[in-house]
This record gives sequence, C-alpha cells and structure tokens, in this order.
Amino acid sequence: MPANPIYLDHAATTPLLPEALAAMQDGWQLWANPSSPHAAGRAARAALEGARARLKALLGWQGEVIFTSGASEALALGIVRAKRGQVLVSAVEHDAALRAAGAAQRLEVGPDGLVILNSTKMHLDGTKQPLIVVQQVNSETGVVQNIAAISEVVRAAGGVLLCDAAQAAGKLDIPVEADMVVLSAHKFGGPVGVGALLVRDWALLEPTGGQERGYRGGTESLPLVLGMVAALEAGNAWLKPASALRESLTNQLLENGAEIVAAESPRVPTIAAYRMPGKSSVAQLIRFDGAGIAVSAGSACSSGSLKASHVLTAMGYAHPGEVIRVSIGRETTEAEIARFVAVWKEIRG
Repeated sequence: MPANPIYLDHAATTPLLPEALAAMQDGWQLWANPSSPHAAGRAARAALEGARARLKALLGWQGEVIFTSGASEALALGIVRAKRGQVLVSAVEHDAALRAAGAAQRLEVGPDGLVILNSTKMHLDGTKQPLIVVQQVNSETGVVQNIAAISEVVRAAGGVLLCDAAQAAGKLDIPVEADMVVLSAHKFGGPVGVGALLVRDWALLEPTGGQERGYRGGTESLPLVLGMVAALEAGNAWLKPASALRESLTNQLLENGAEIVAAESPRVPTIAAYRMPGKSSVAQLIRFDGAGIAVSAGSACSSGSLKASHVLTAMGYAHPGEVIRVSIGRETTEAEIARFVAVWKEIRG
C-alpha cells in the first residue's frame, strides 16, 4: 500500500469516533442481558432506555425507537412488517431497500435525481394505505429529496412514508414528518452493526415477538447502542469545512473536464458523483487505489458487482459507467483533496 493513503469513501463507512469508542468501553462493563429481571439486568436495561431517550432528544423524534443491527435490518423490518397495502419505492433507493421491497412499484425520478411528485400522485391514486419508501440523501449522488413535499403527497393518499436517513443522520436534520425513519450508526462515526428504526406509532407495524417491545428479535447490543448515541452527541461542526472542501474539489475538477452528476440539485455537503469522460469507473478505481486513494463507483453494497448503477440509470444518465463517488469525512484535509485532484489529472491524461 502506498504511504499516507487517502480515504475518500466515508459514505460507505467512516472511522469510529473516540467518543463512541469510550461509550462502548463503558457499555462492555454492563454485560448483563437487558431483558433479565435481576439487578444486573435492570442496570443494563436502565442504560439502554437512557440511550433510547437521548437518541430521541438528539433527533427531535416524538415517536418510538427500535434498535436494530443496522440500516438493512431496519429497512427490512419497516417494509416487510408495516401494516400497509401496496409498496412503492423510489427507483434510486439503496439496494437494501429494493431487496426488501421485492417487485414493488418503482417511483420515477427526474434527471436531477429527485422523485417526480406528479408521477407519484398518479401512482398513489386509488391505492389503499400504500407504503412509500424514499431515501432522504442518495448514497451515490448525495441528492437530498424534498421529504416534506413527498410527505404531503403520501398523507393526502392516506399512506405511510418510510424514509431511509442512513446518509443524512448526523449531518442533516432527520425528516420528522416521515412515519418511519432508518438510521445506520457507522455512517456518522458510530460502530458497525447497529442502527435504528424510528416509528411514529407502534400501530404501524406487526409485532414479531422477542425484544424491543416485541418488534425485533435478538438481545440488544448495549455497547453498540451507547456508541451510536455518543457519535450523534459529538455533533456535526465539521460539516462547514467539509462543505468548503467539496466545493473546492468540484471547482477544480470542473476546470479539468469533469462532469458533476445532479450539480443543480440540493445535495448533502459530503457526497458528490463525478464523471471522467472517456474513462471507465473501474479503470479509475484501479488507478486511484494504486495511488493510495480510496473512492467508489456507488454504494458499497453494490459497487463491487461491476454492474451499471441503477441510480444513474433511473436518472437517465447517459454515461453511468464513467462515474465515481467521492465522499468526505471529518478527517479529510485540503492536502488530501489536492492529491486527489493531481491523480485525477494523471488518469485523465
């Protein structure tokens, strides 16, 4: 591996924060099962419920919280266990949502990556208690959906809105107007293997028995939950400099022949997709990796397949096979951005 590697794939996962690690270490001391009735179990339960209350306060969430093993499980739980009629998912959802939704109706997006509201209204017309699944921030392009507007359309149709906020939590305010919201700790500096499904009302879901009020089986991982909450409590003051770095990167790449995907759309400050004309995504990834720079060609759950991005395809993008994703984190520096741009120039030739 080249000296001083550069990591620009924070949308896939970002390093564990010291605050999260410290909270997890405290959590390992509370080793008892939170469901046990004895004193040790009650202590663990008190810590778990305290973390749940802190999470709700941090996010401004008035409903319920189900701790899960991550966003994939939360999406599956919310989609499969929802009391609903027809399921509709936006065509640019994460693979985990599309897998859980199966053959569900896809909602069209425009070239800007945004869900087409008029088309969505037509799909919902006459549908009884539909479940609509939409990502708040797209994991490949960084496009931010107008969840408030989508929520109005869903409510008018008597539907339920599930919002995947895995890429938004810890960076943007979560969409409290949604009925269910999905979180993933390792996207904002918490540990891998824990997430949550926020639910406006227990009545939205069919219980399955087991833990988490009977809505999710498996002993809760208290140390991971504590790490997740501590990571959120660390705040996002780093977003302002990250936004400036992304803007600098974009301007420099534009000067060197790049095309920015969904450049005019609202986008999270940490994610951008860039096209290098005439160079395949795979070739770019190999060259960047050889130079010690980690980037990706889409979400981590699908980029290894070498298939064309379903997100870019749904947007009608003409050159999906020439796009890479760059995602910035707390640790990203100006020197790293400068090095990335230098290697970009070398690859472009």
